[in-house]
Amino acid sequence: MQELAGKVAFITGGGSGVALGQAKVFAGEAGMKVVIADIRQDHLDEAMAYFRSKNLPVHPIRLDITDREAYVRAADEAERVFGPVDLLCNTAGVSQFGPVEQATYDDWDWQIDVNLKGMINGVQTFLPRMIDRGQGGHIVNTASMSAFVALPNTAIYCTTKYAVRGYTESLRIELEKFGIGVSLLCPGGVNTNIHESVLARPDRYARTGYYGADPEVFKRLKSVIESGIDPVDLARIVLEAVRRNDFWILPYPEFIPTLEQYNEQVIAALRRYENDPDYLRRKKLGRGMPGARA
Repeated sequence: MQELAGKVAFITGGGSGVALGQAKVFAGEAGMKVVIADIRQDHLDEAMAYFRSKNLPVHPIRLDITDREAYVRAADEAERVFGPVDLLCNTAGVSQFGPVEQATYDDWDWQIDVNLKGMINGVQTFLPRMIDRGQGGHIVNTASMSAFVALPNTAIYCTTKYAVRGYTESLRIELEKFGIGVSLLCPGGVNTNIHESVLARPDRYARTGYYGADPEVFKRLKSVIESGIDPVDLARIVLEAVRRNDFWILPYPEFIPTLEQYNEQVIAALRRYENDPDYLRRKKLGRGMPGARA
């Protein structure tokens, strides 16, 4: 999608953070028509005050991405206002951290429903429309460097982000035949307020083993990310990746040593069985090899 001017983008979580940065860049610098969807009306109102001041073509929709019927209505509204969606940015996400042994089912369900199922809902809603239209398109899924690196107290978050990575890698392979590009954005530190996402946690996920609206916890979490990339700068990186049809969007070279060490451990574990008799048997038969049928 090298030519983006005049095309339509649908961005989840678009009222704040990484997604708001994307909306600002895609509308203000790439000349796109942008729909921002967000569960928080106050975030939509604040964002729209900015876009109206710039006279940019942005339309807000209040949306809980875990609600599949509401998602269909949002897609219909986006098409009525701007036309068919060319670029889907599944950017909305939530986080809440703590020891895995303290997690409740509600803690698991909330992050899985938003971070993973909400993304699936976006693709399931827009992908058939893109395919039927027959003019290609692009999907950007936001995971995290937590899709590669597990840290203490992040079990639920990492579970969702590792799943997003696998899902998105599969989409890249599957959708090429339709001319639909797929990119995976994995942010590390970004200077946003994602640490306050618990403020929008629906009542149906009320039972938690973790923190709620605790200013001290928020302050501590903010201190970890406030030196990160500005959302607008990150969005410019995403814009260029979409134009080039890049899959990996990983503007965090500081993770190279960690990933090199991790990958070395994985390869070493595989090599341990290079002389295993059953591996040699499978190799002789041509089974169990990359690309071979099971």
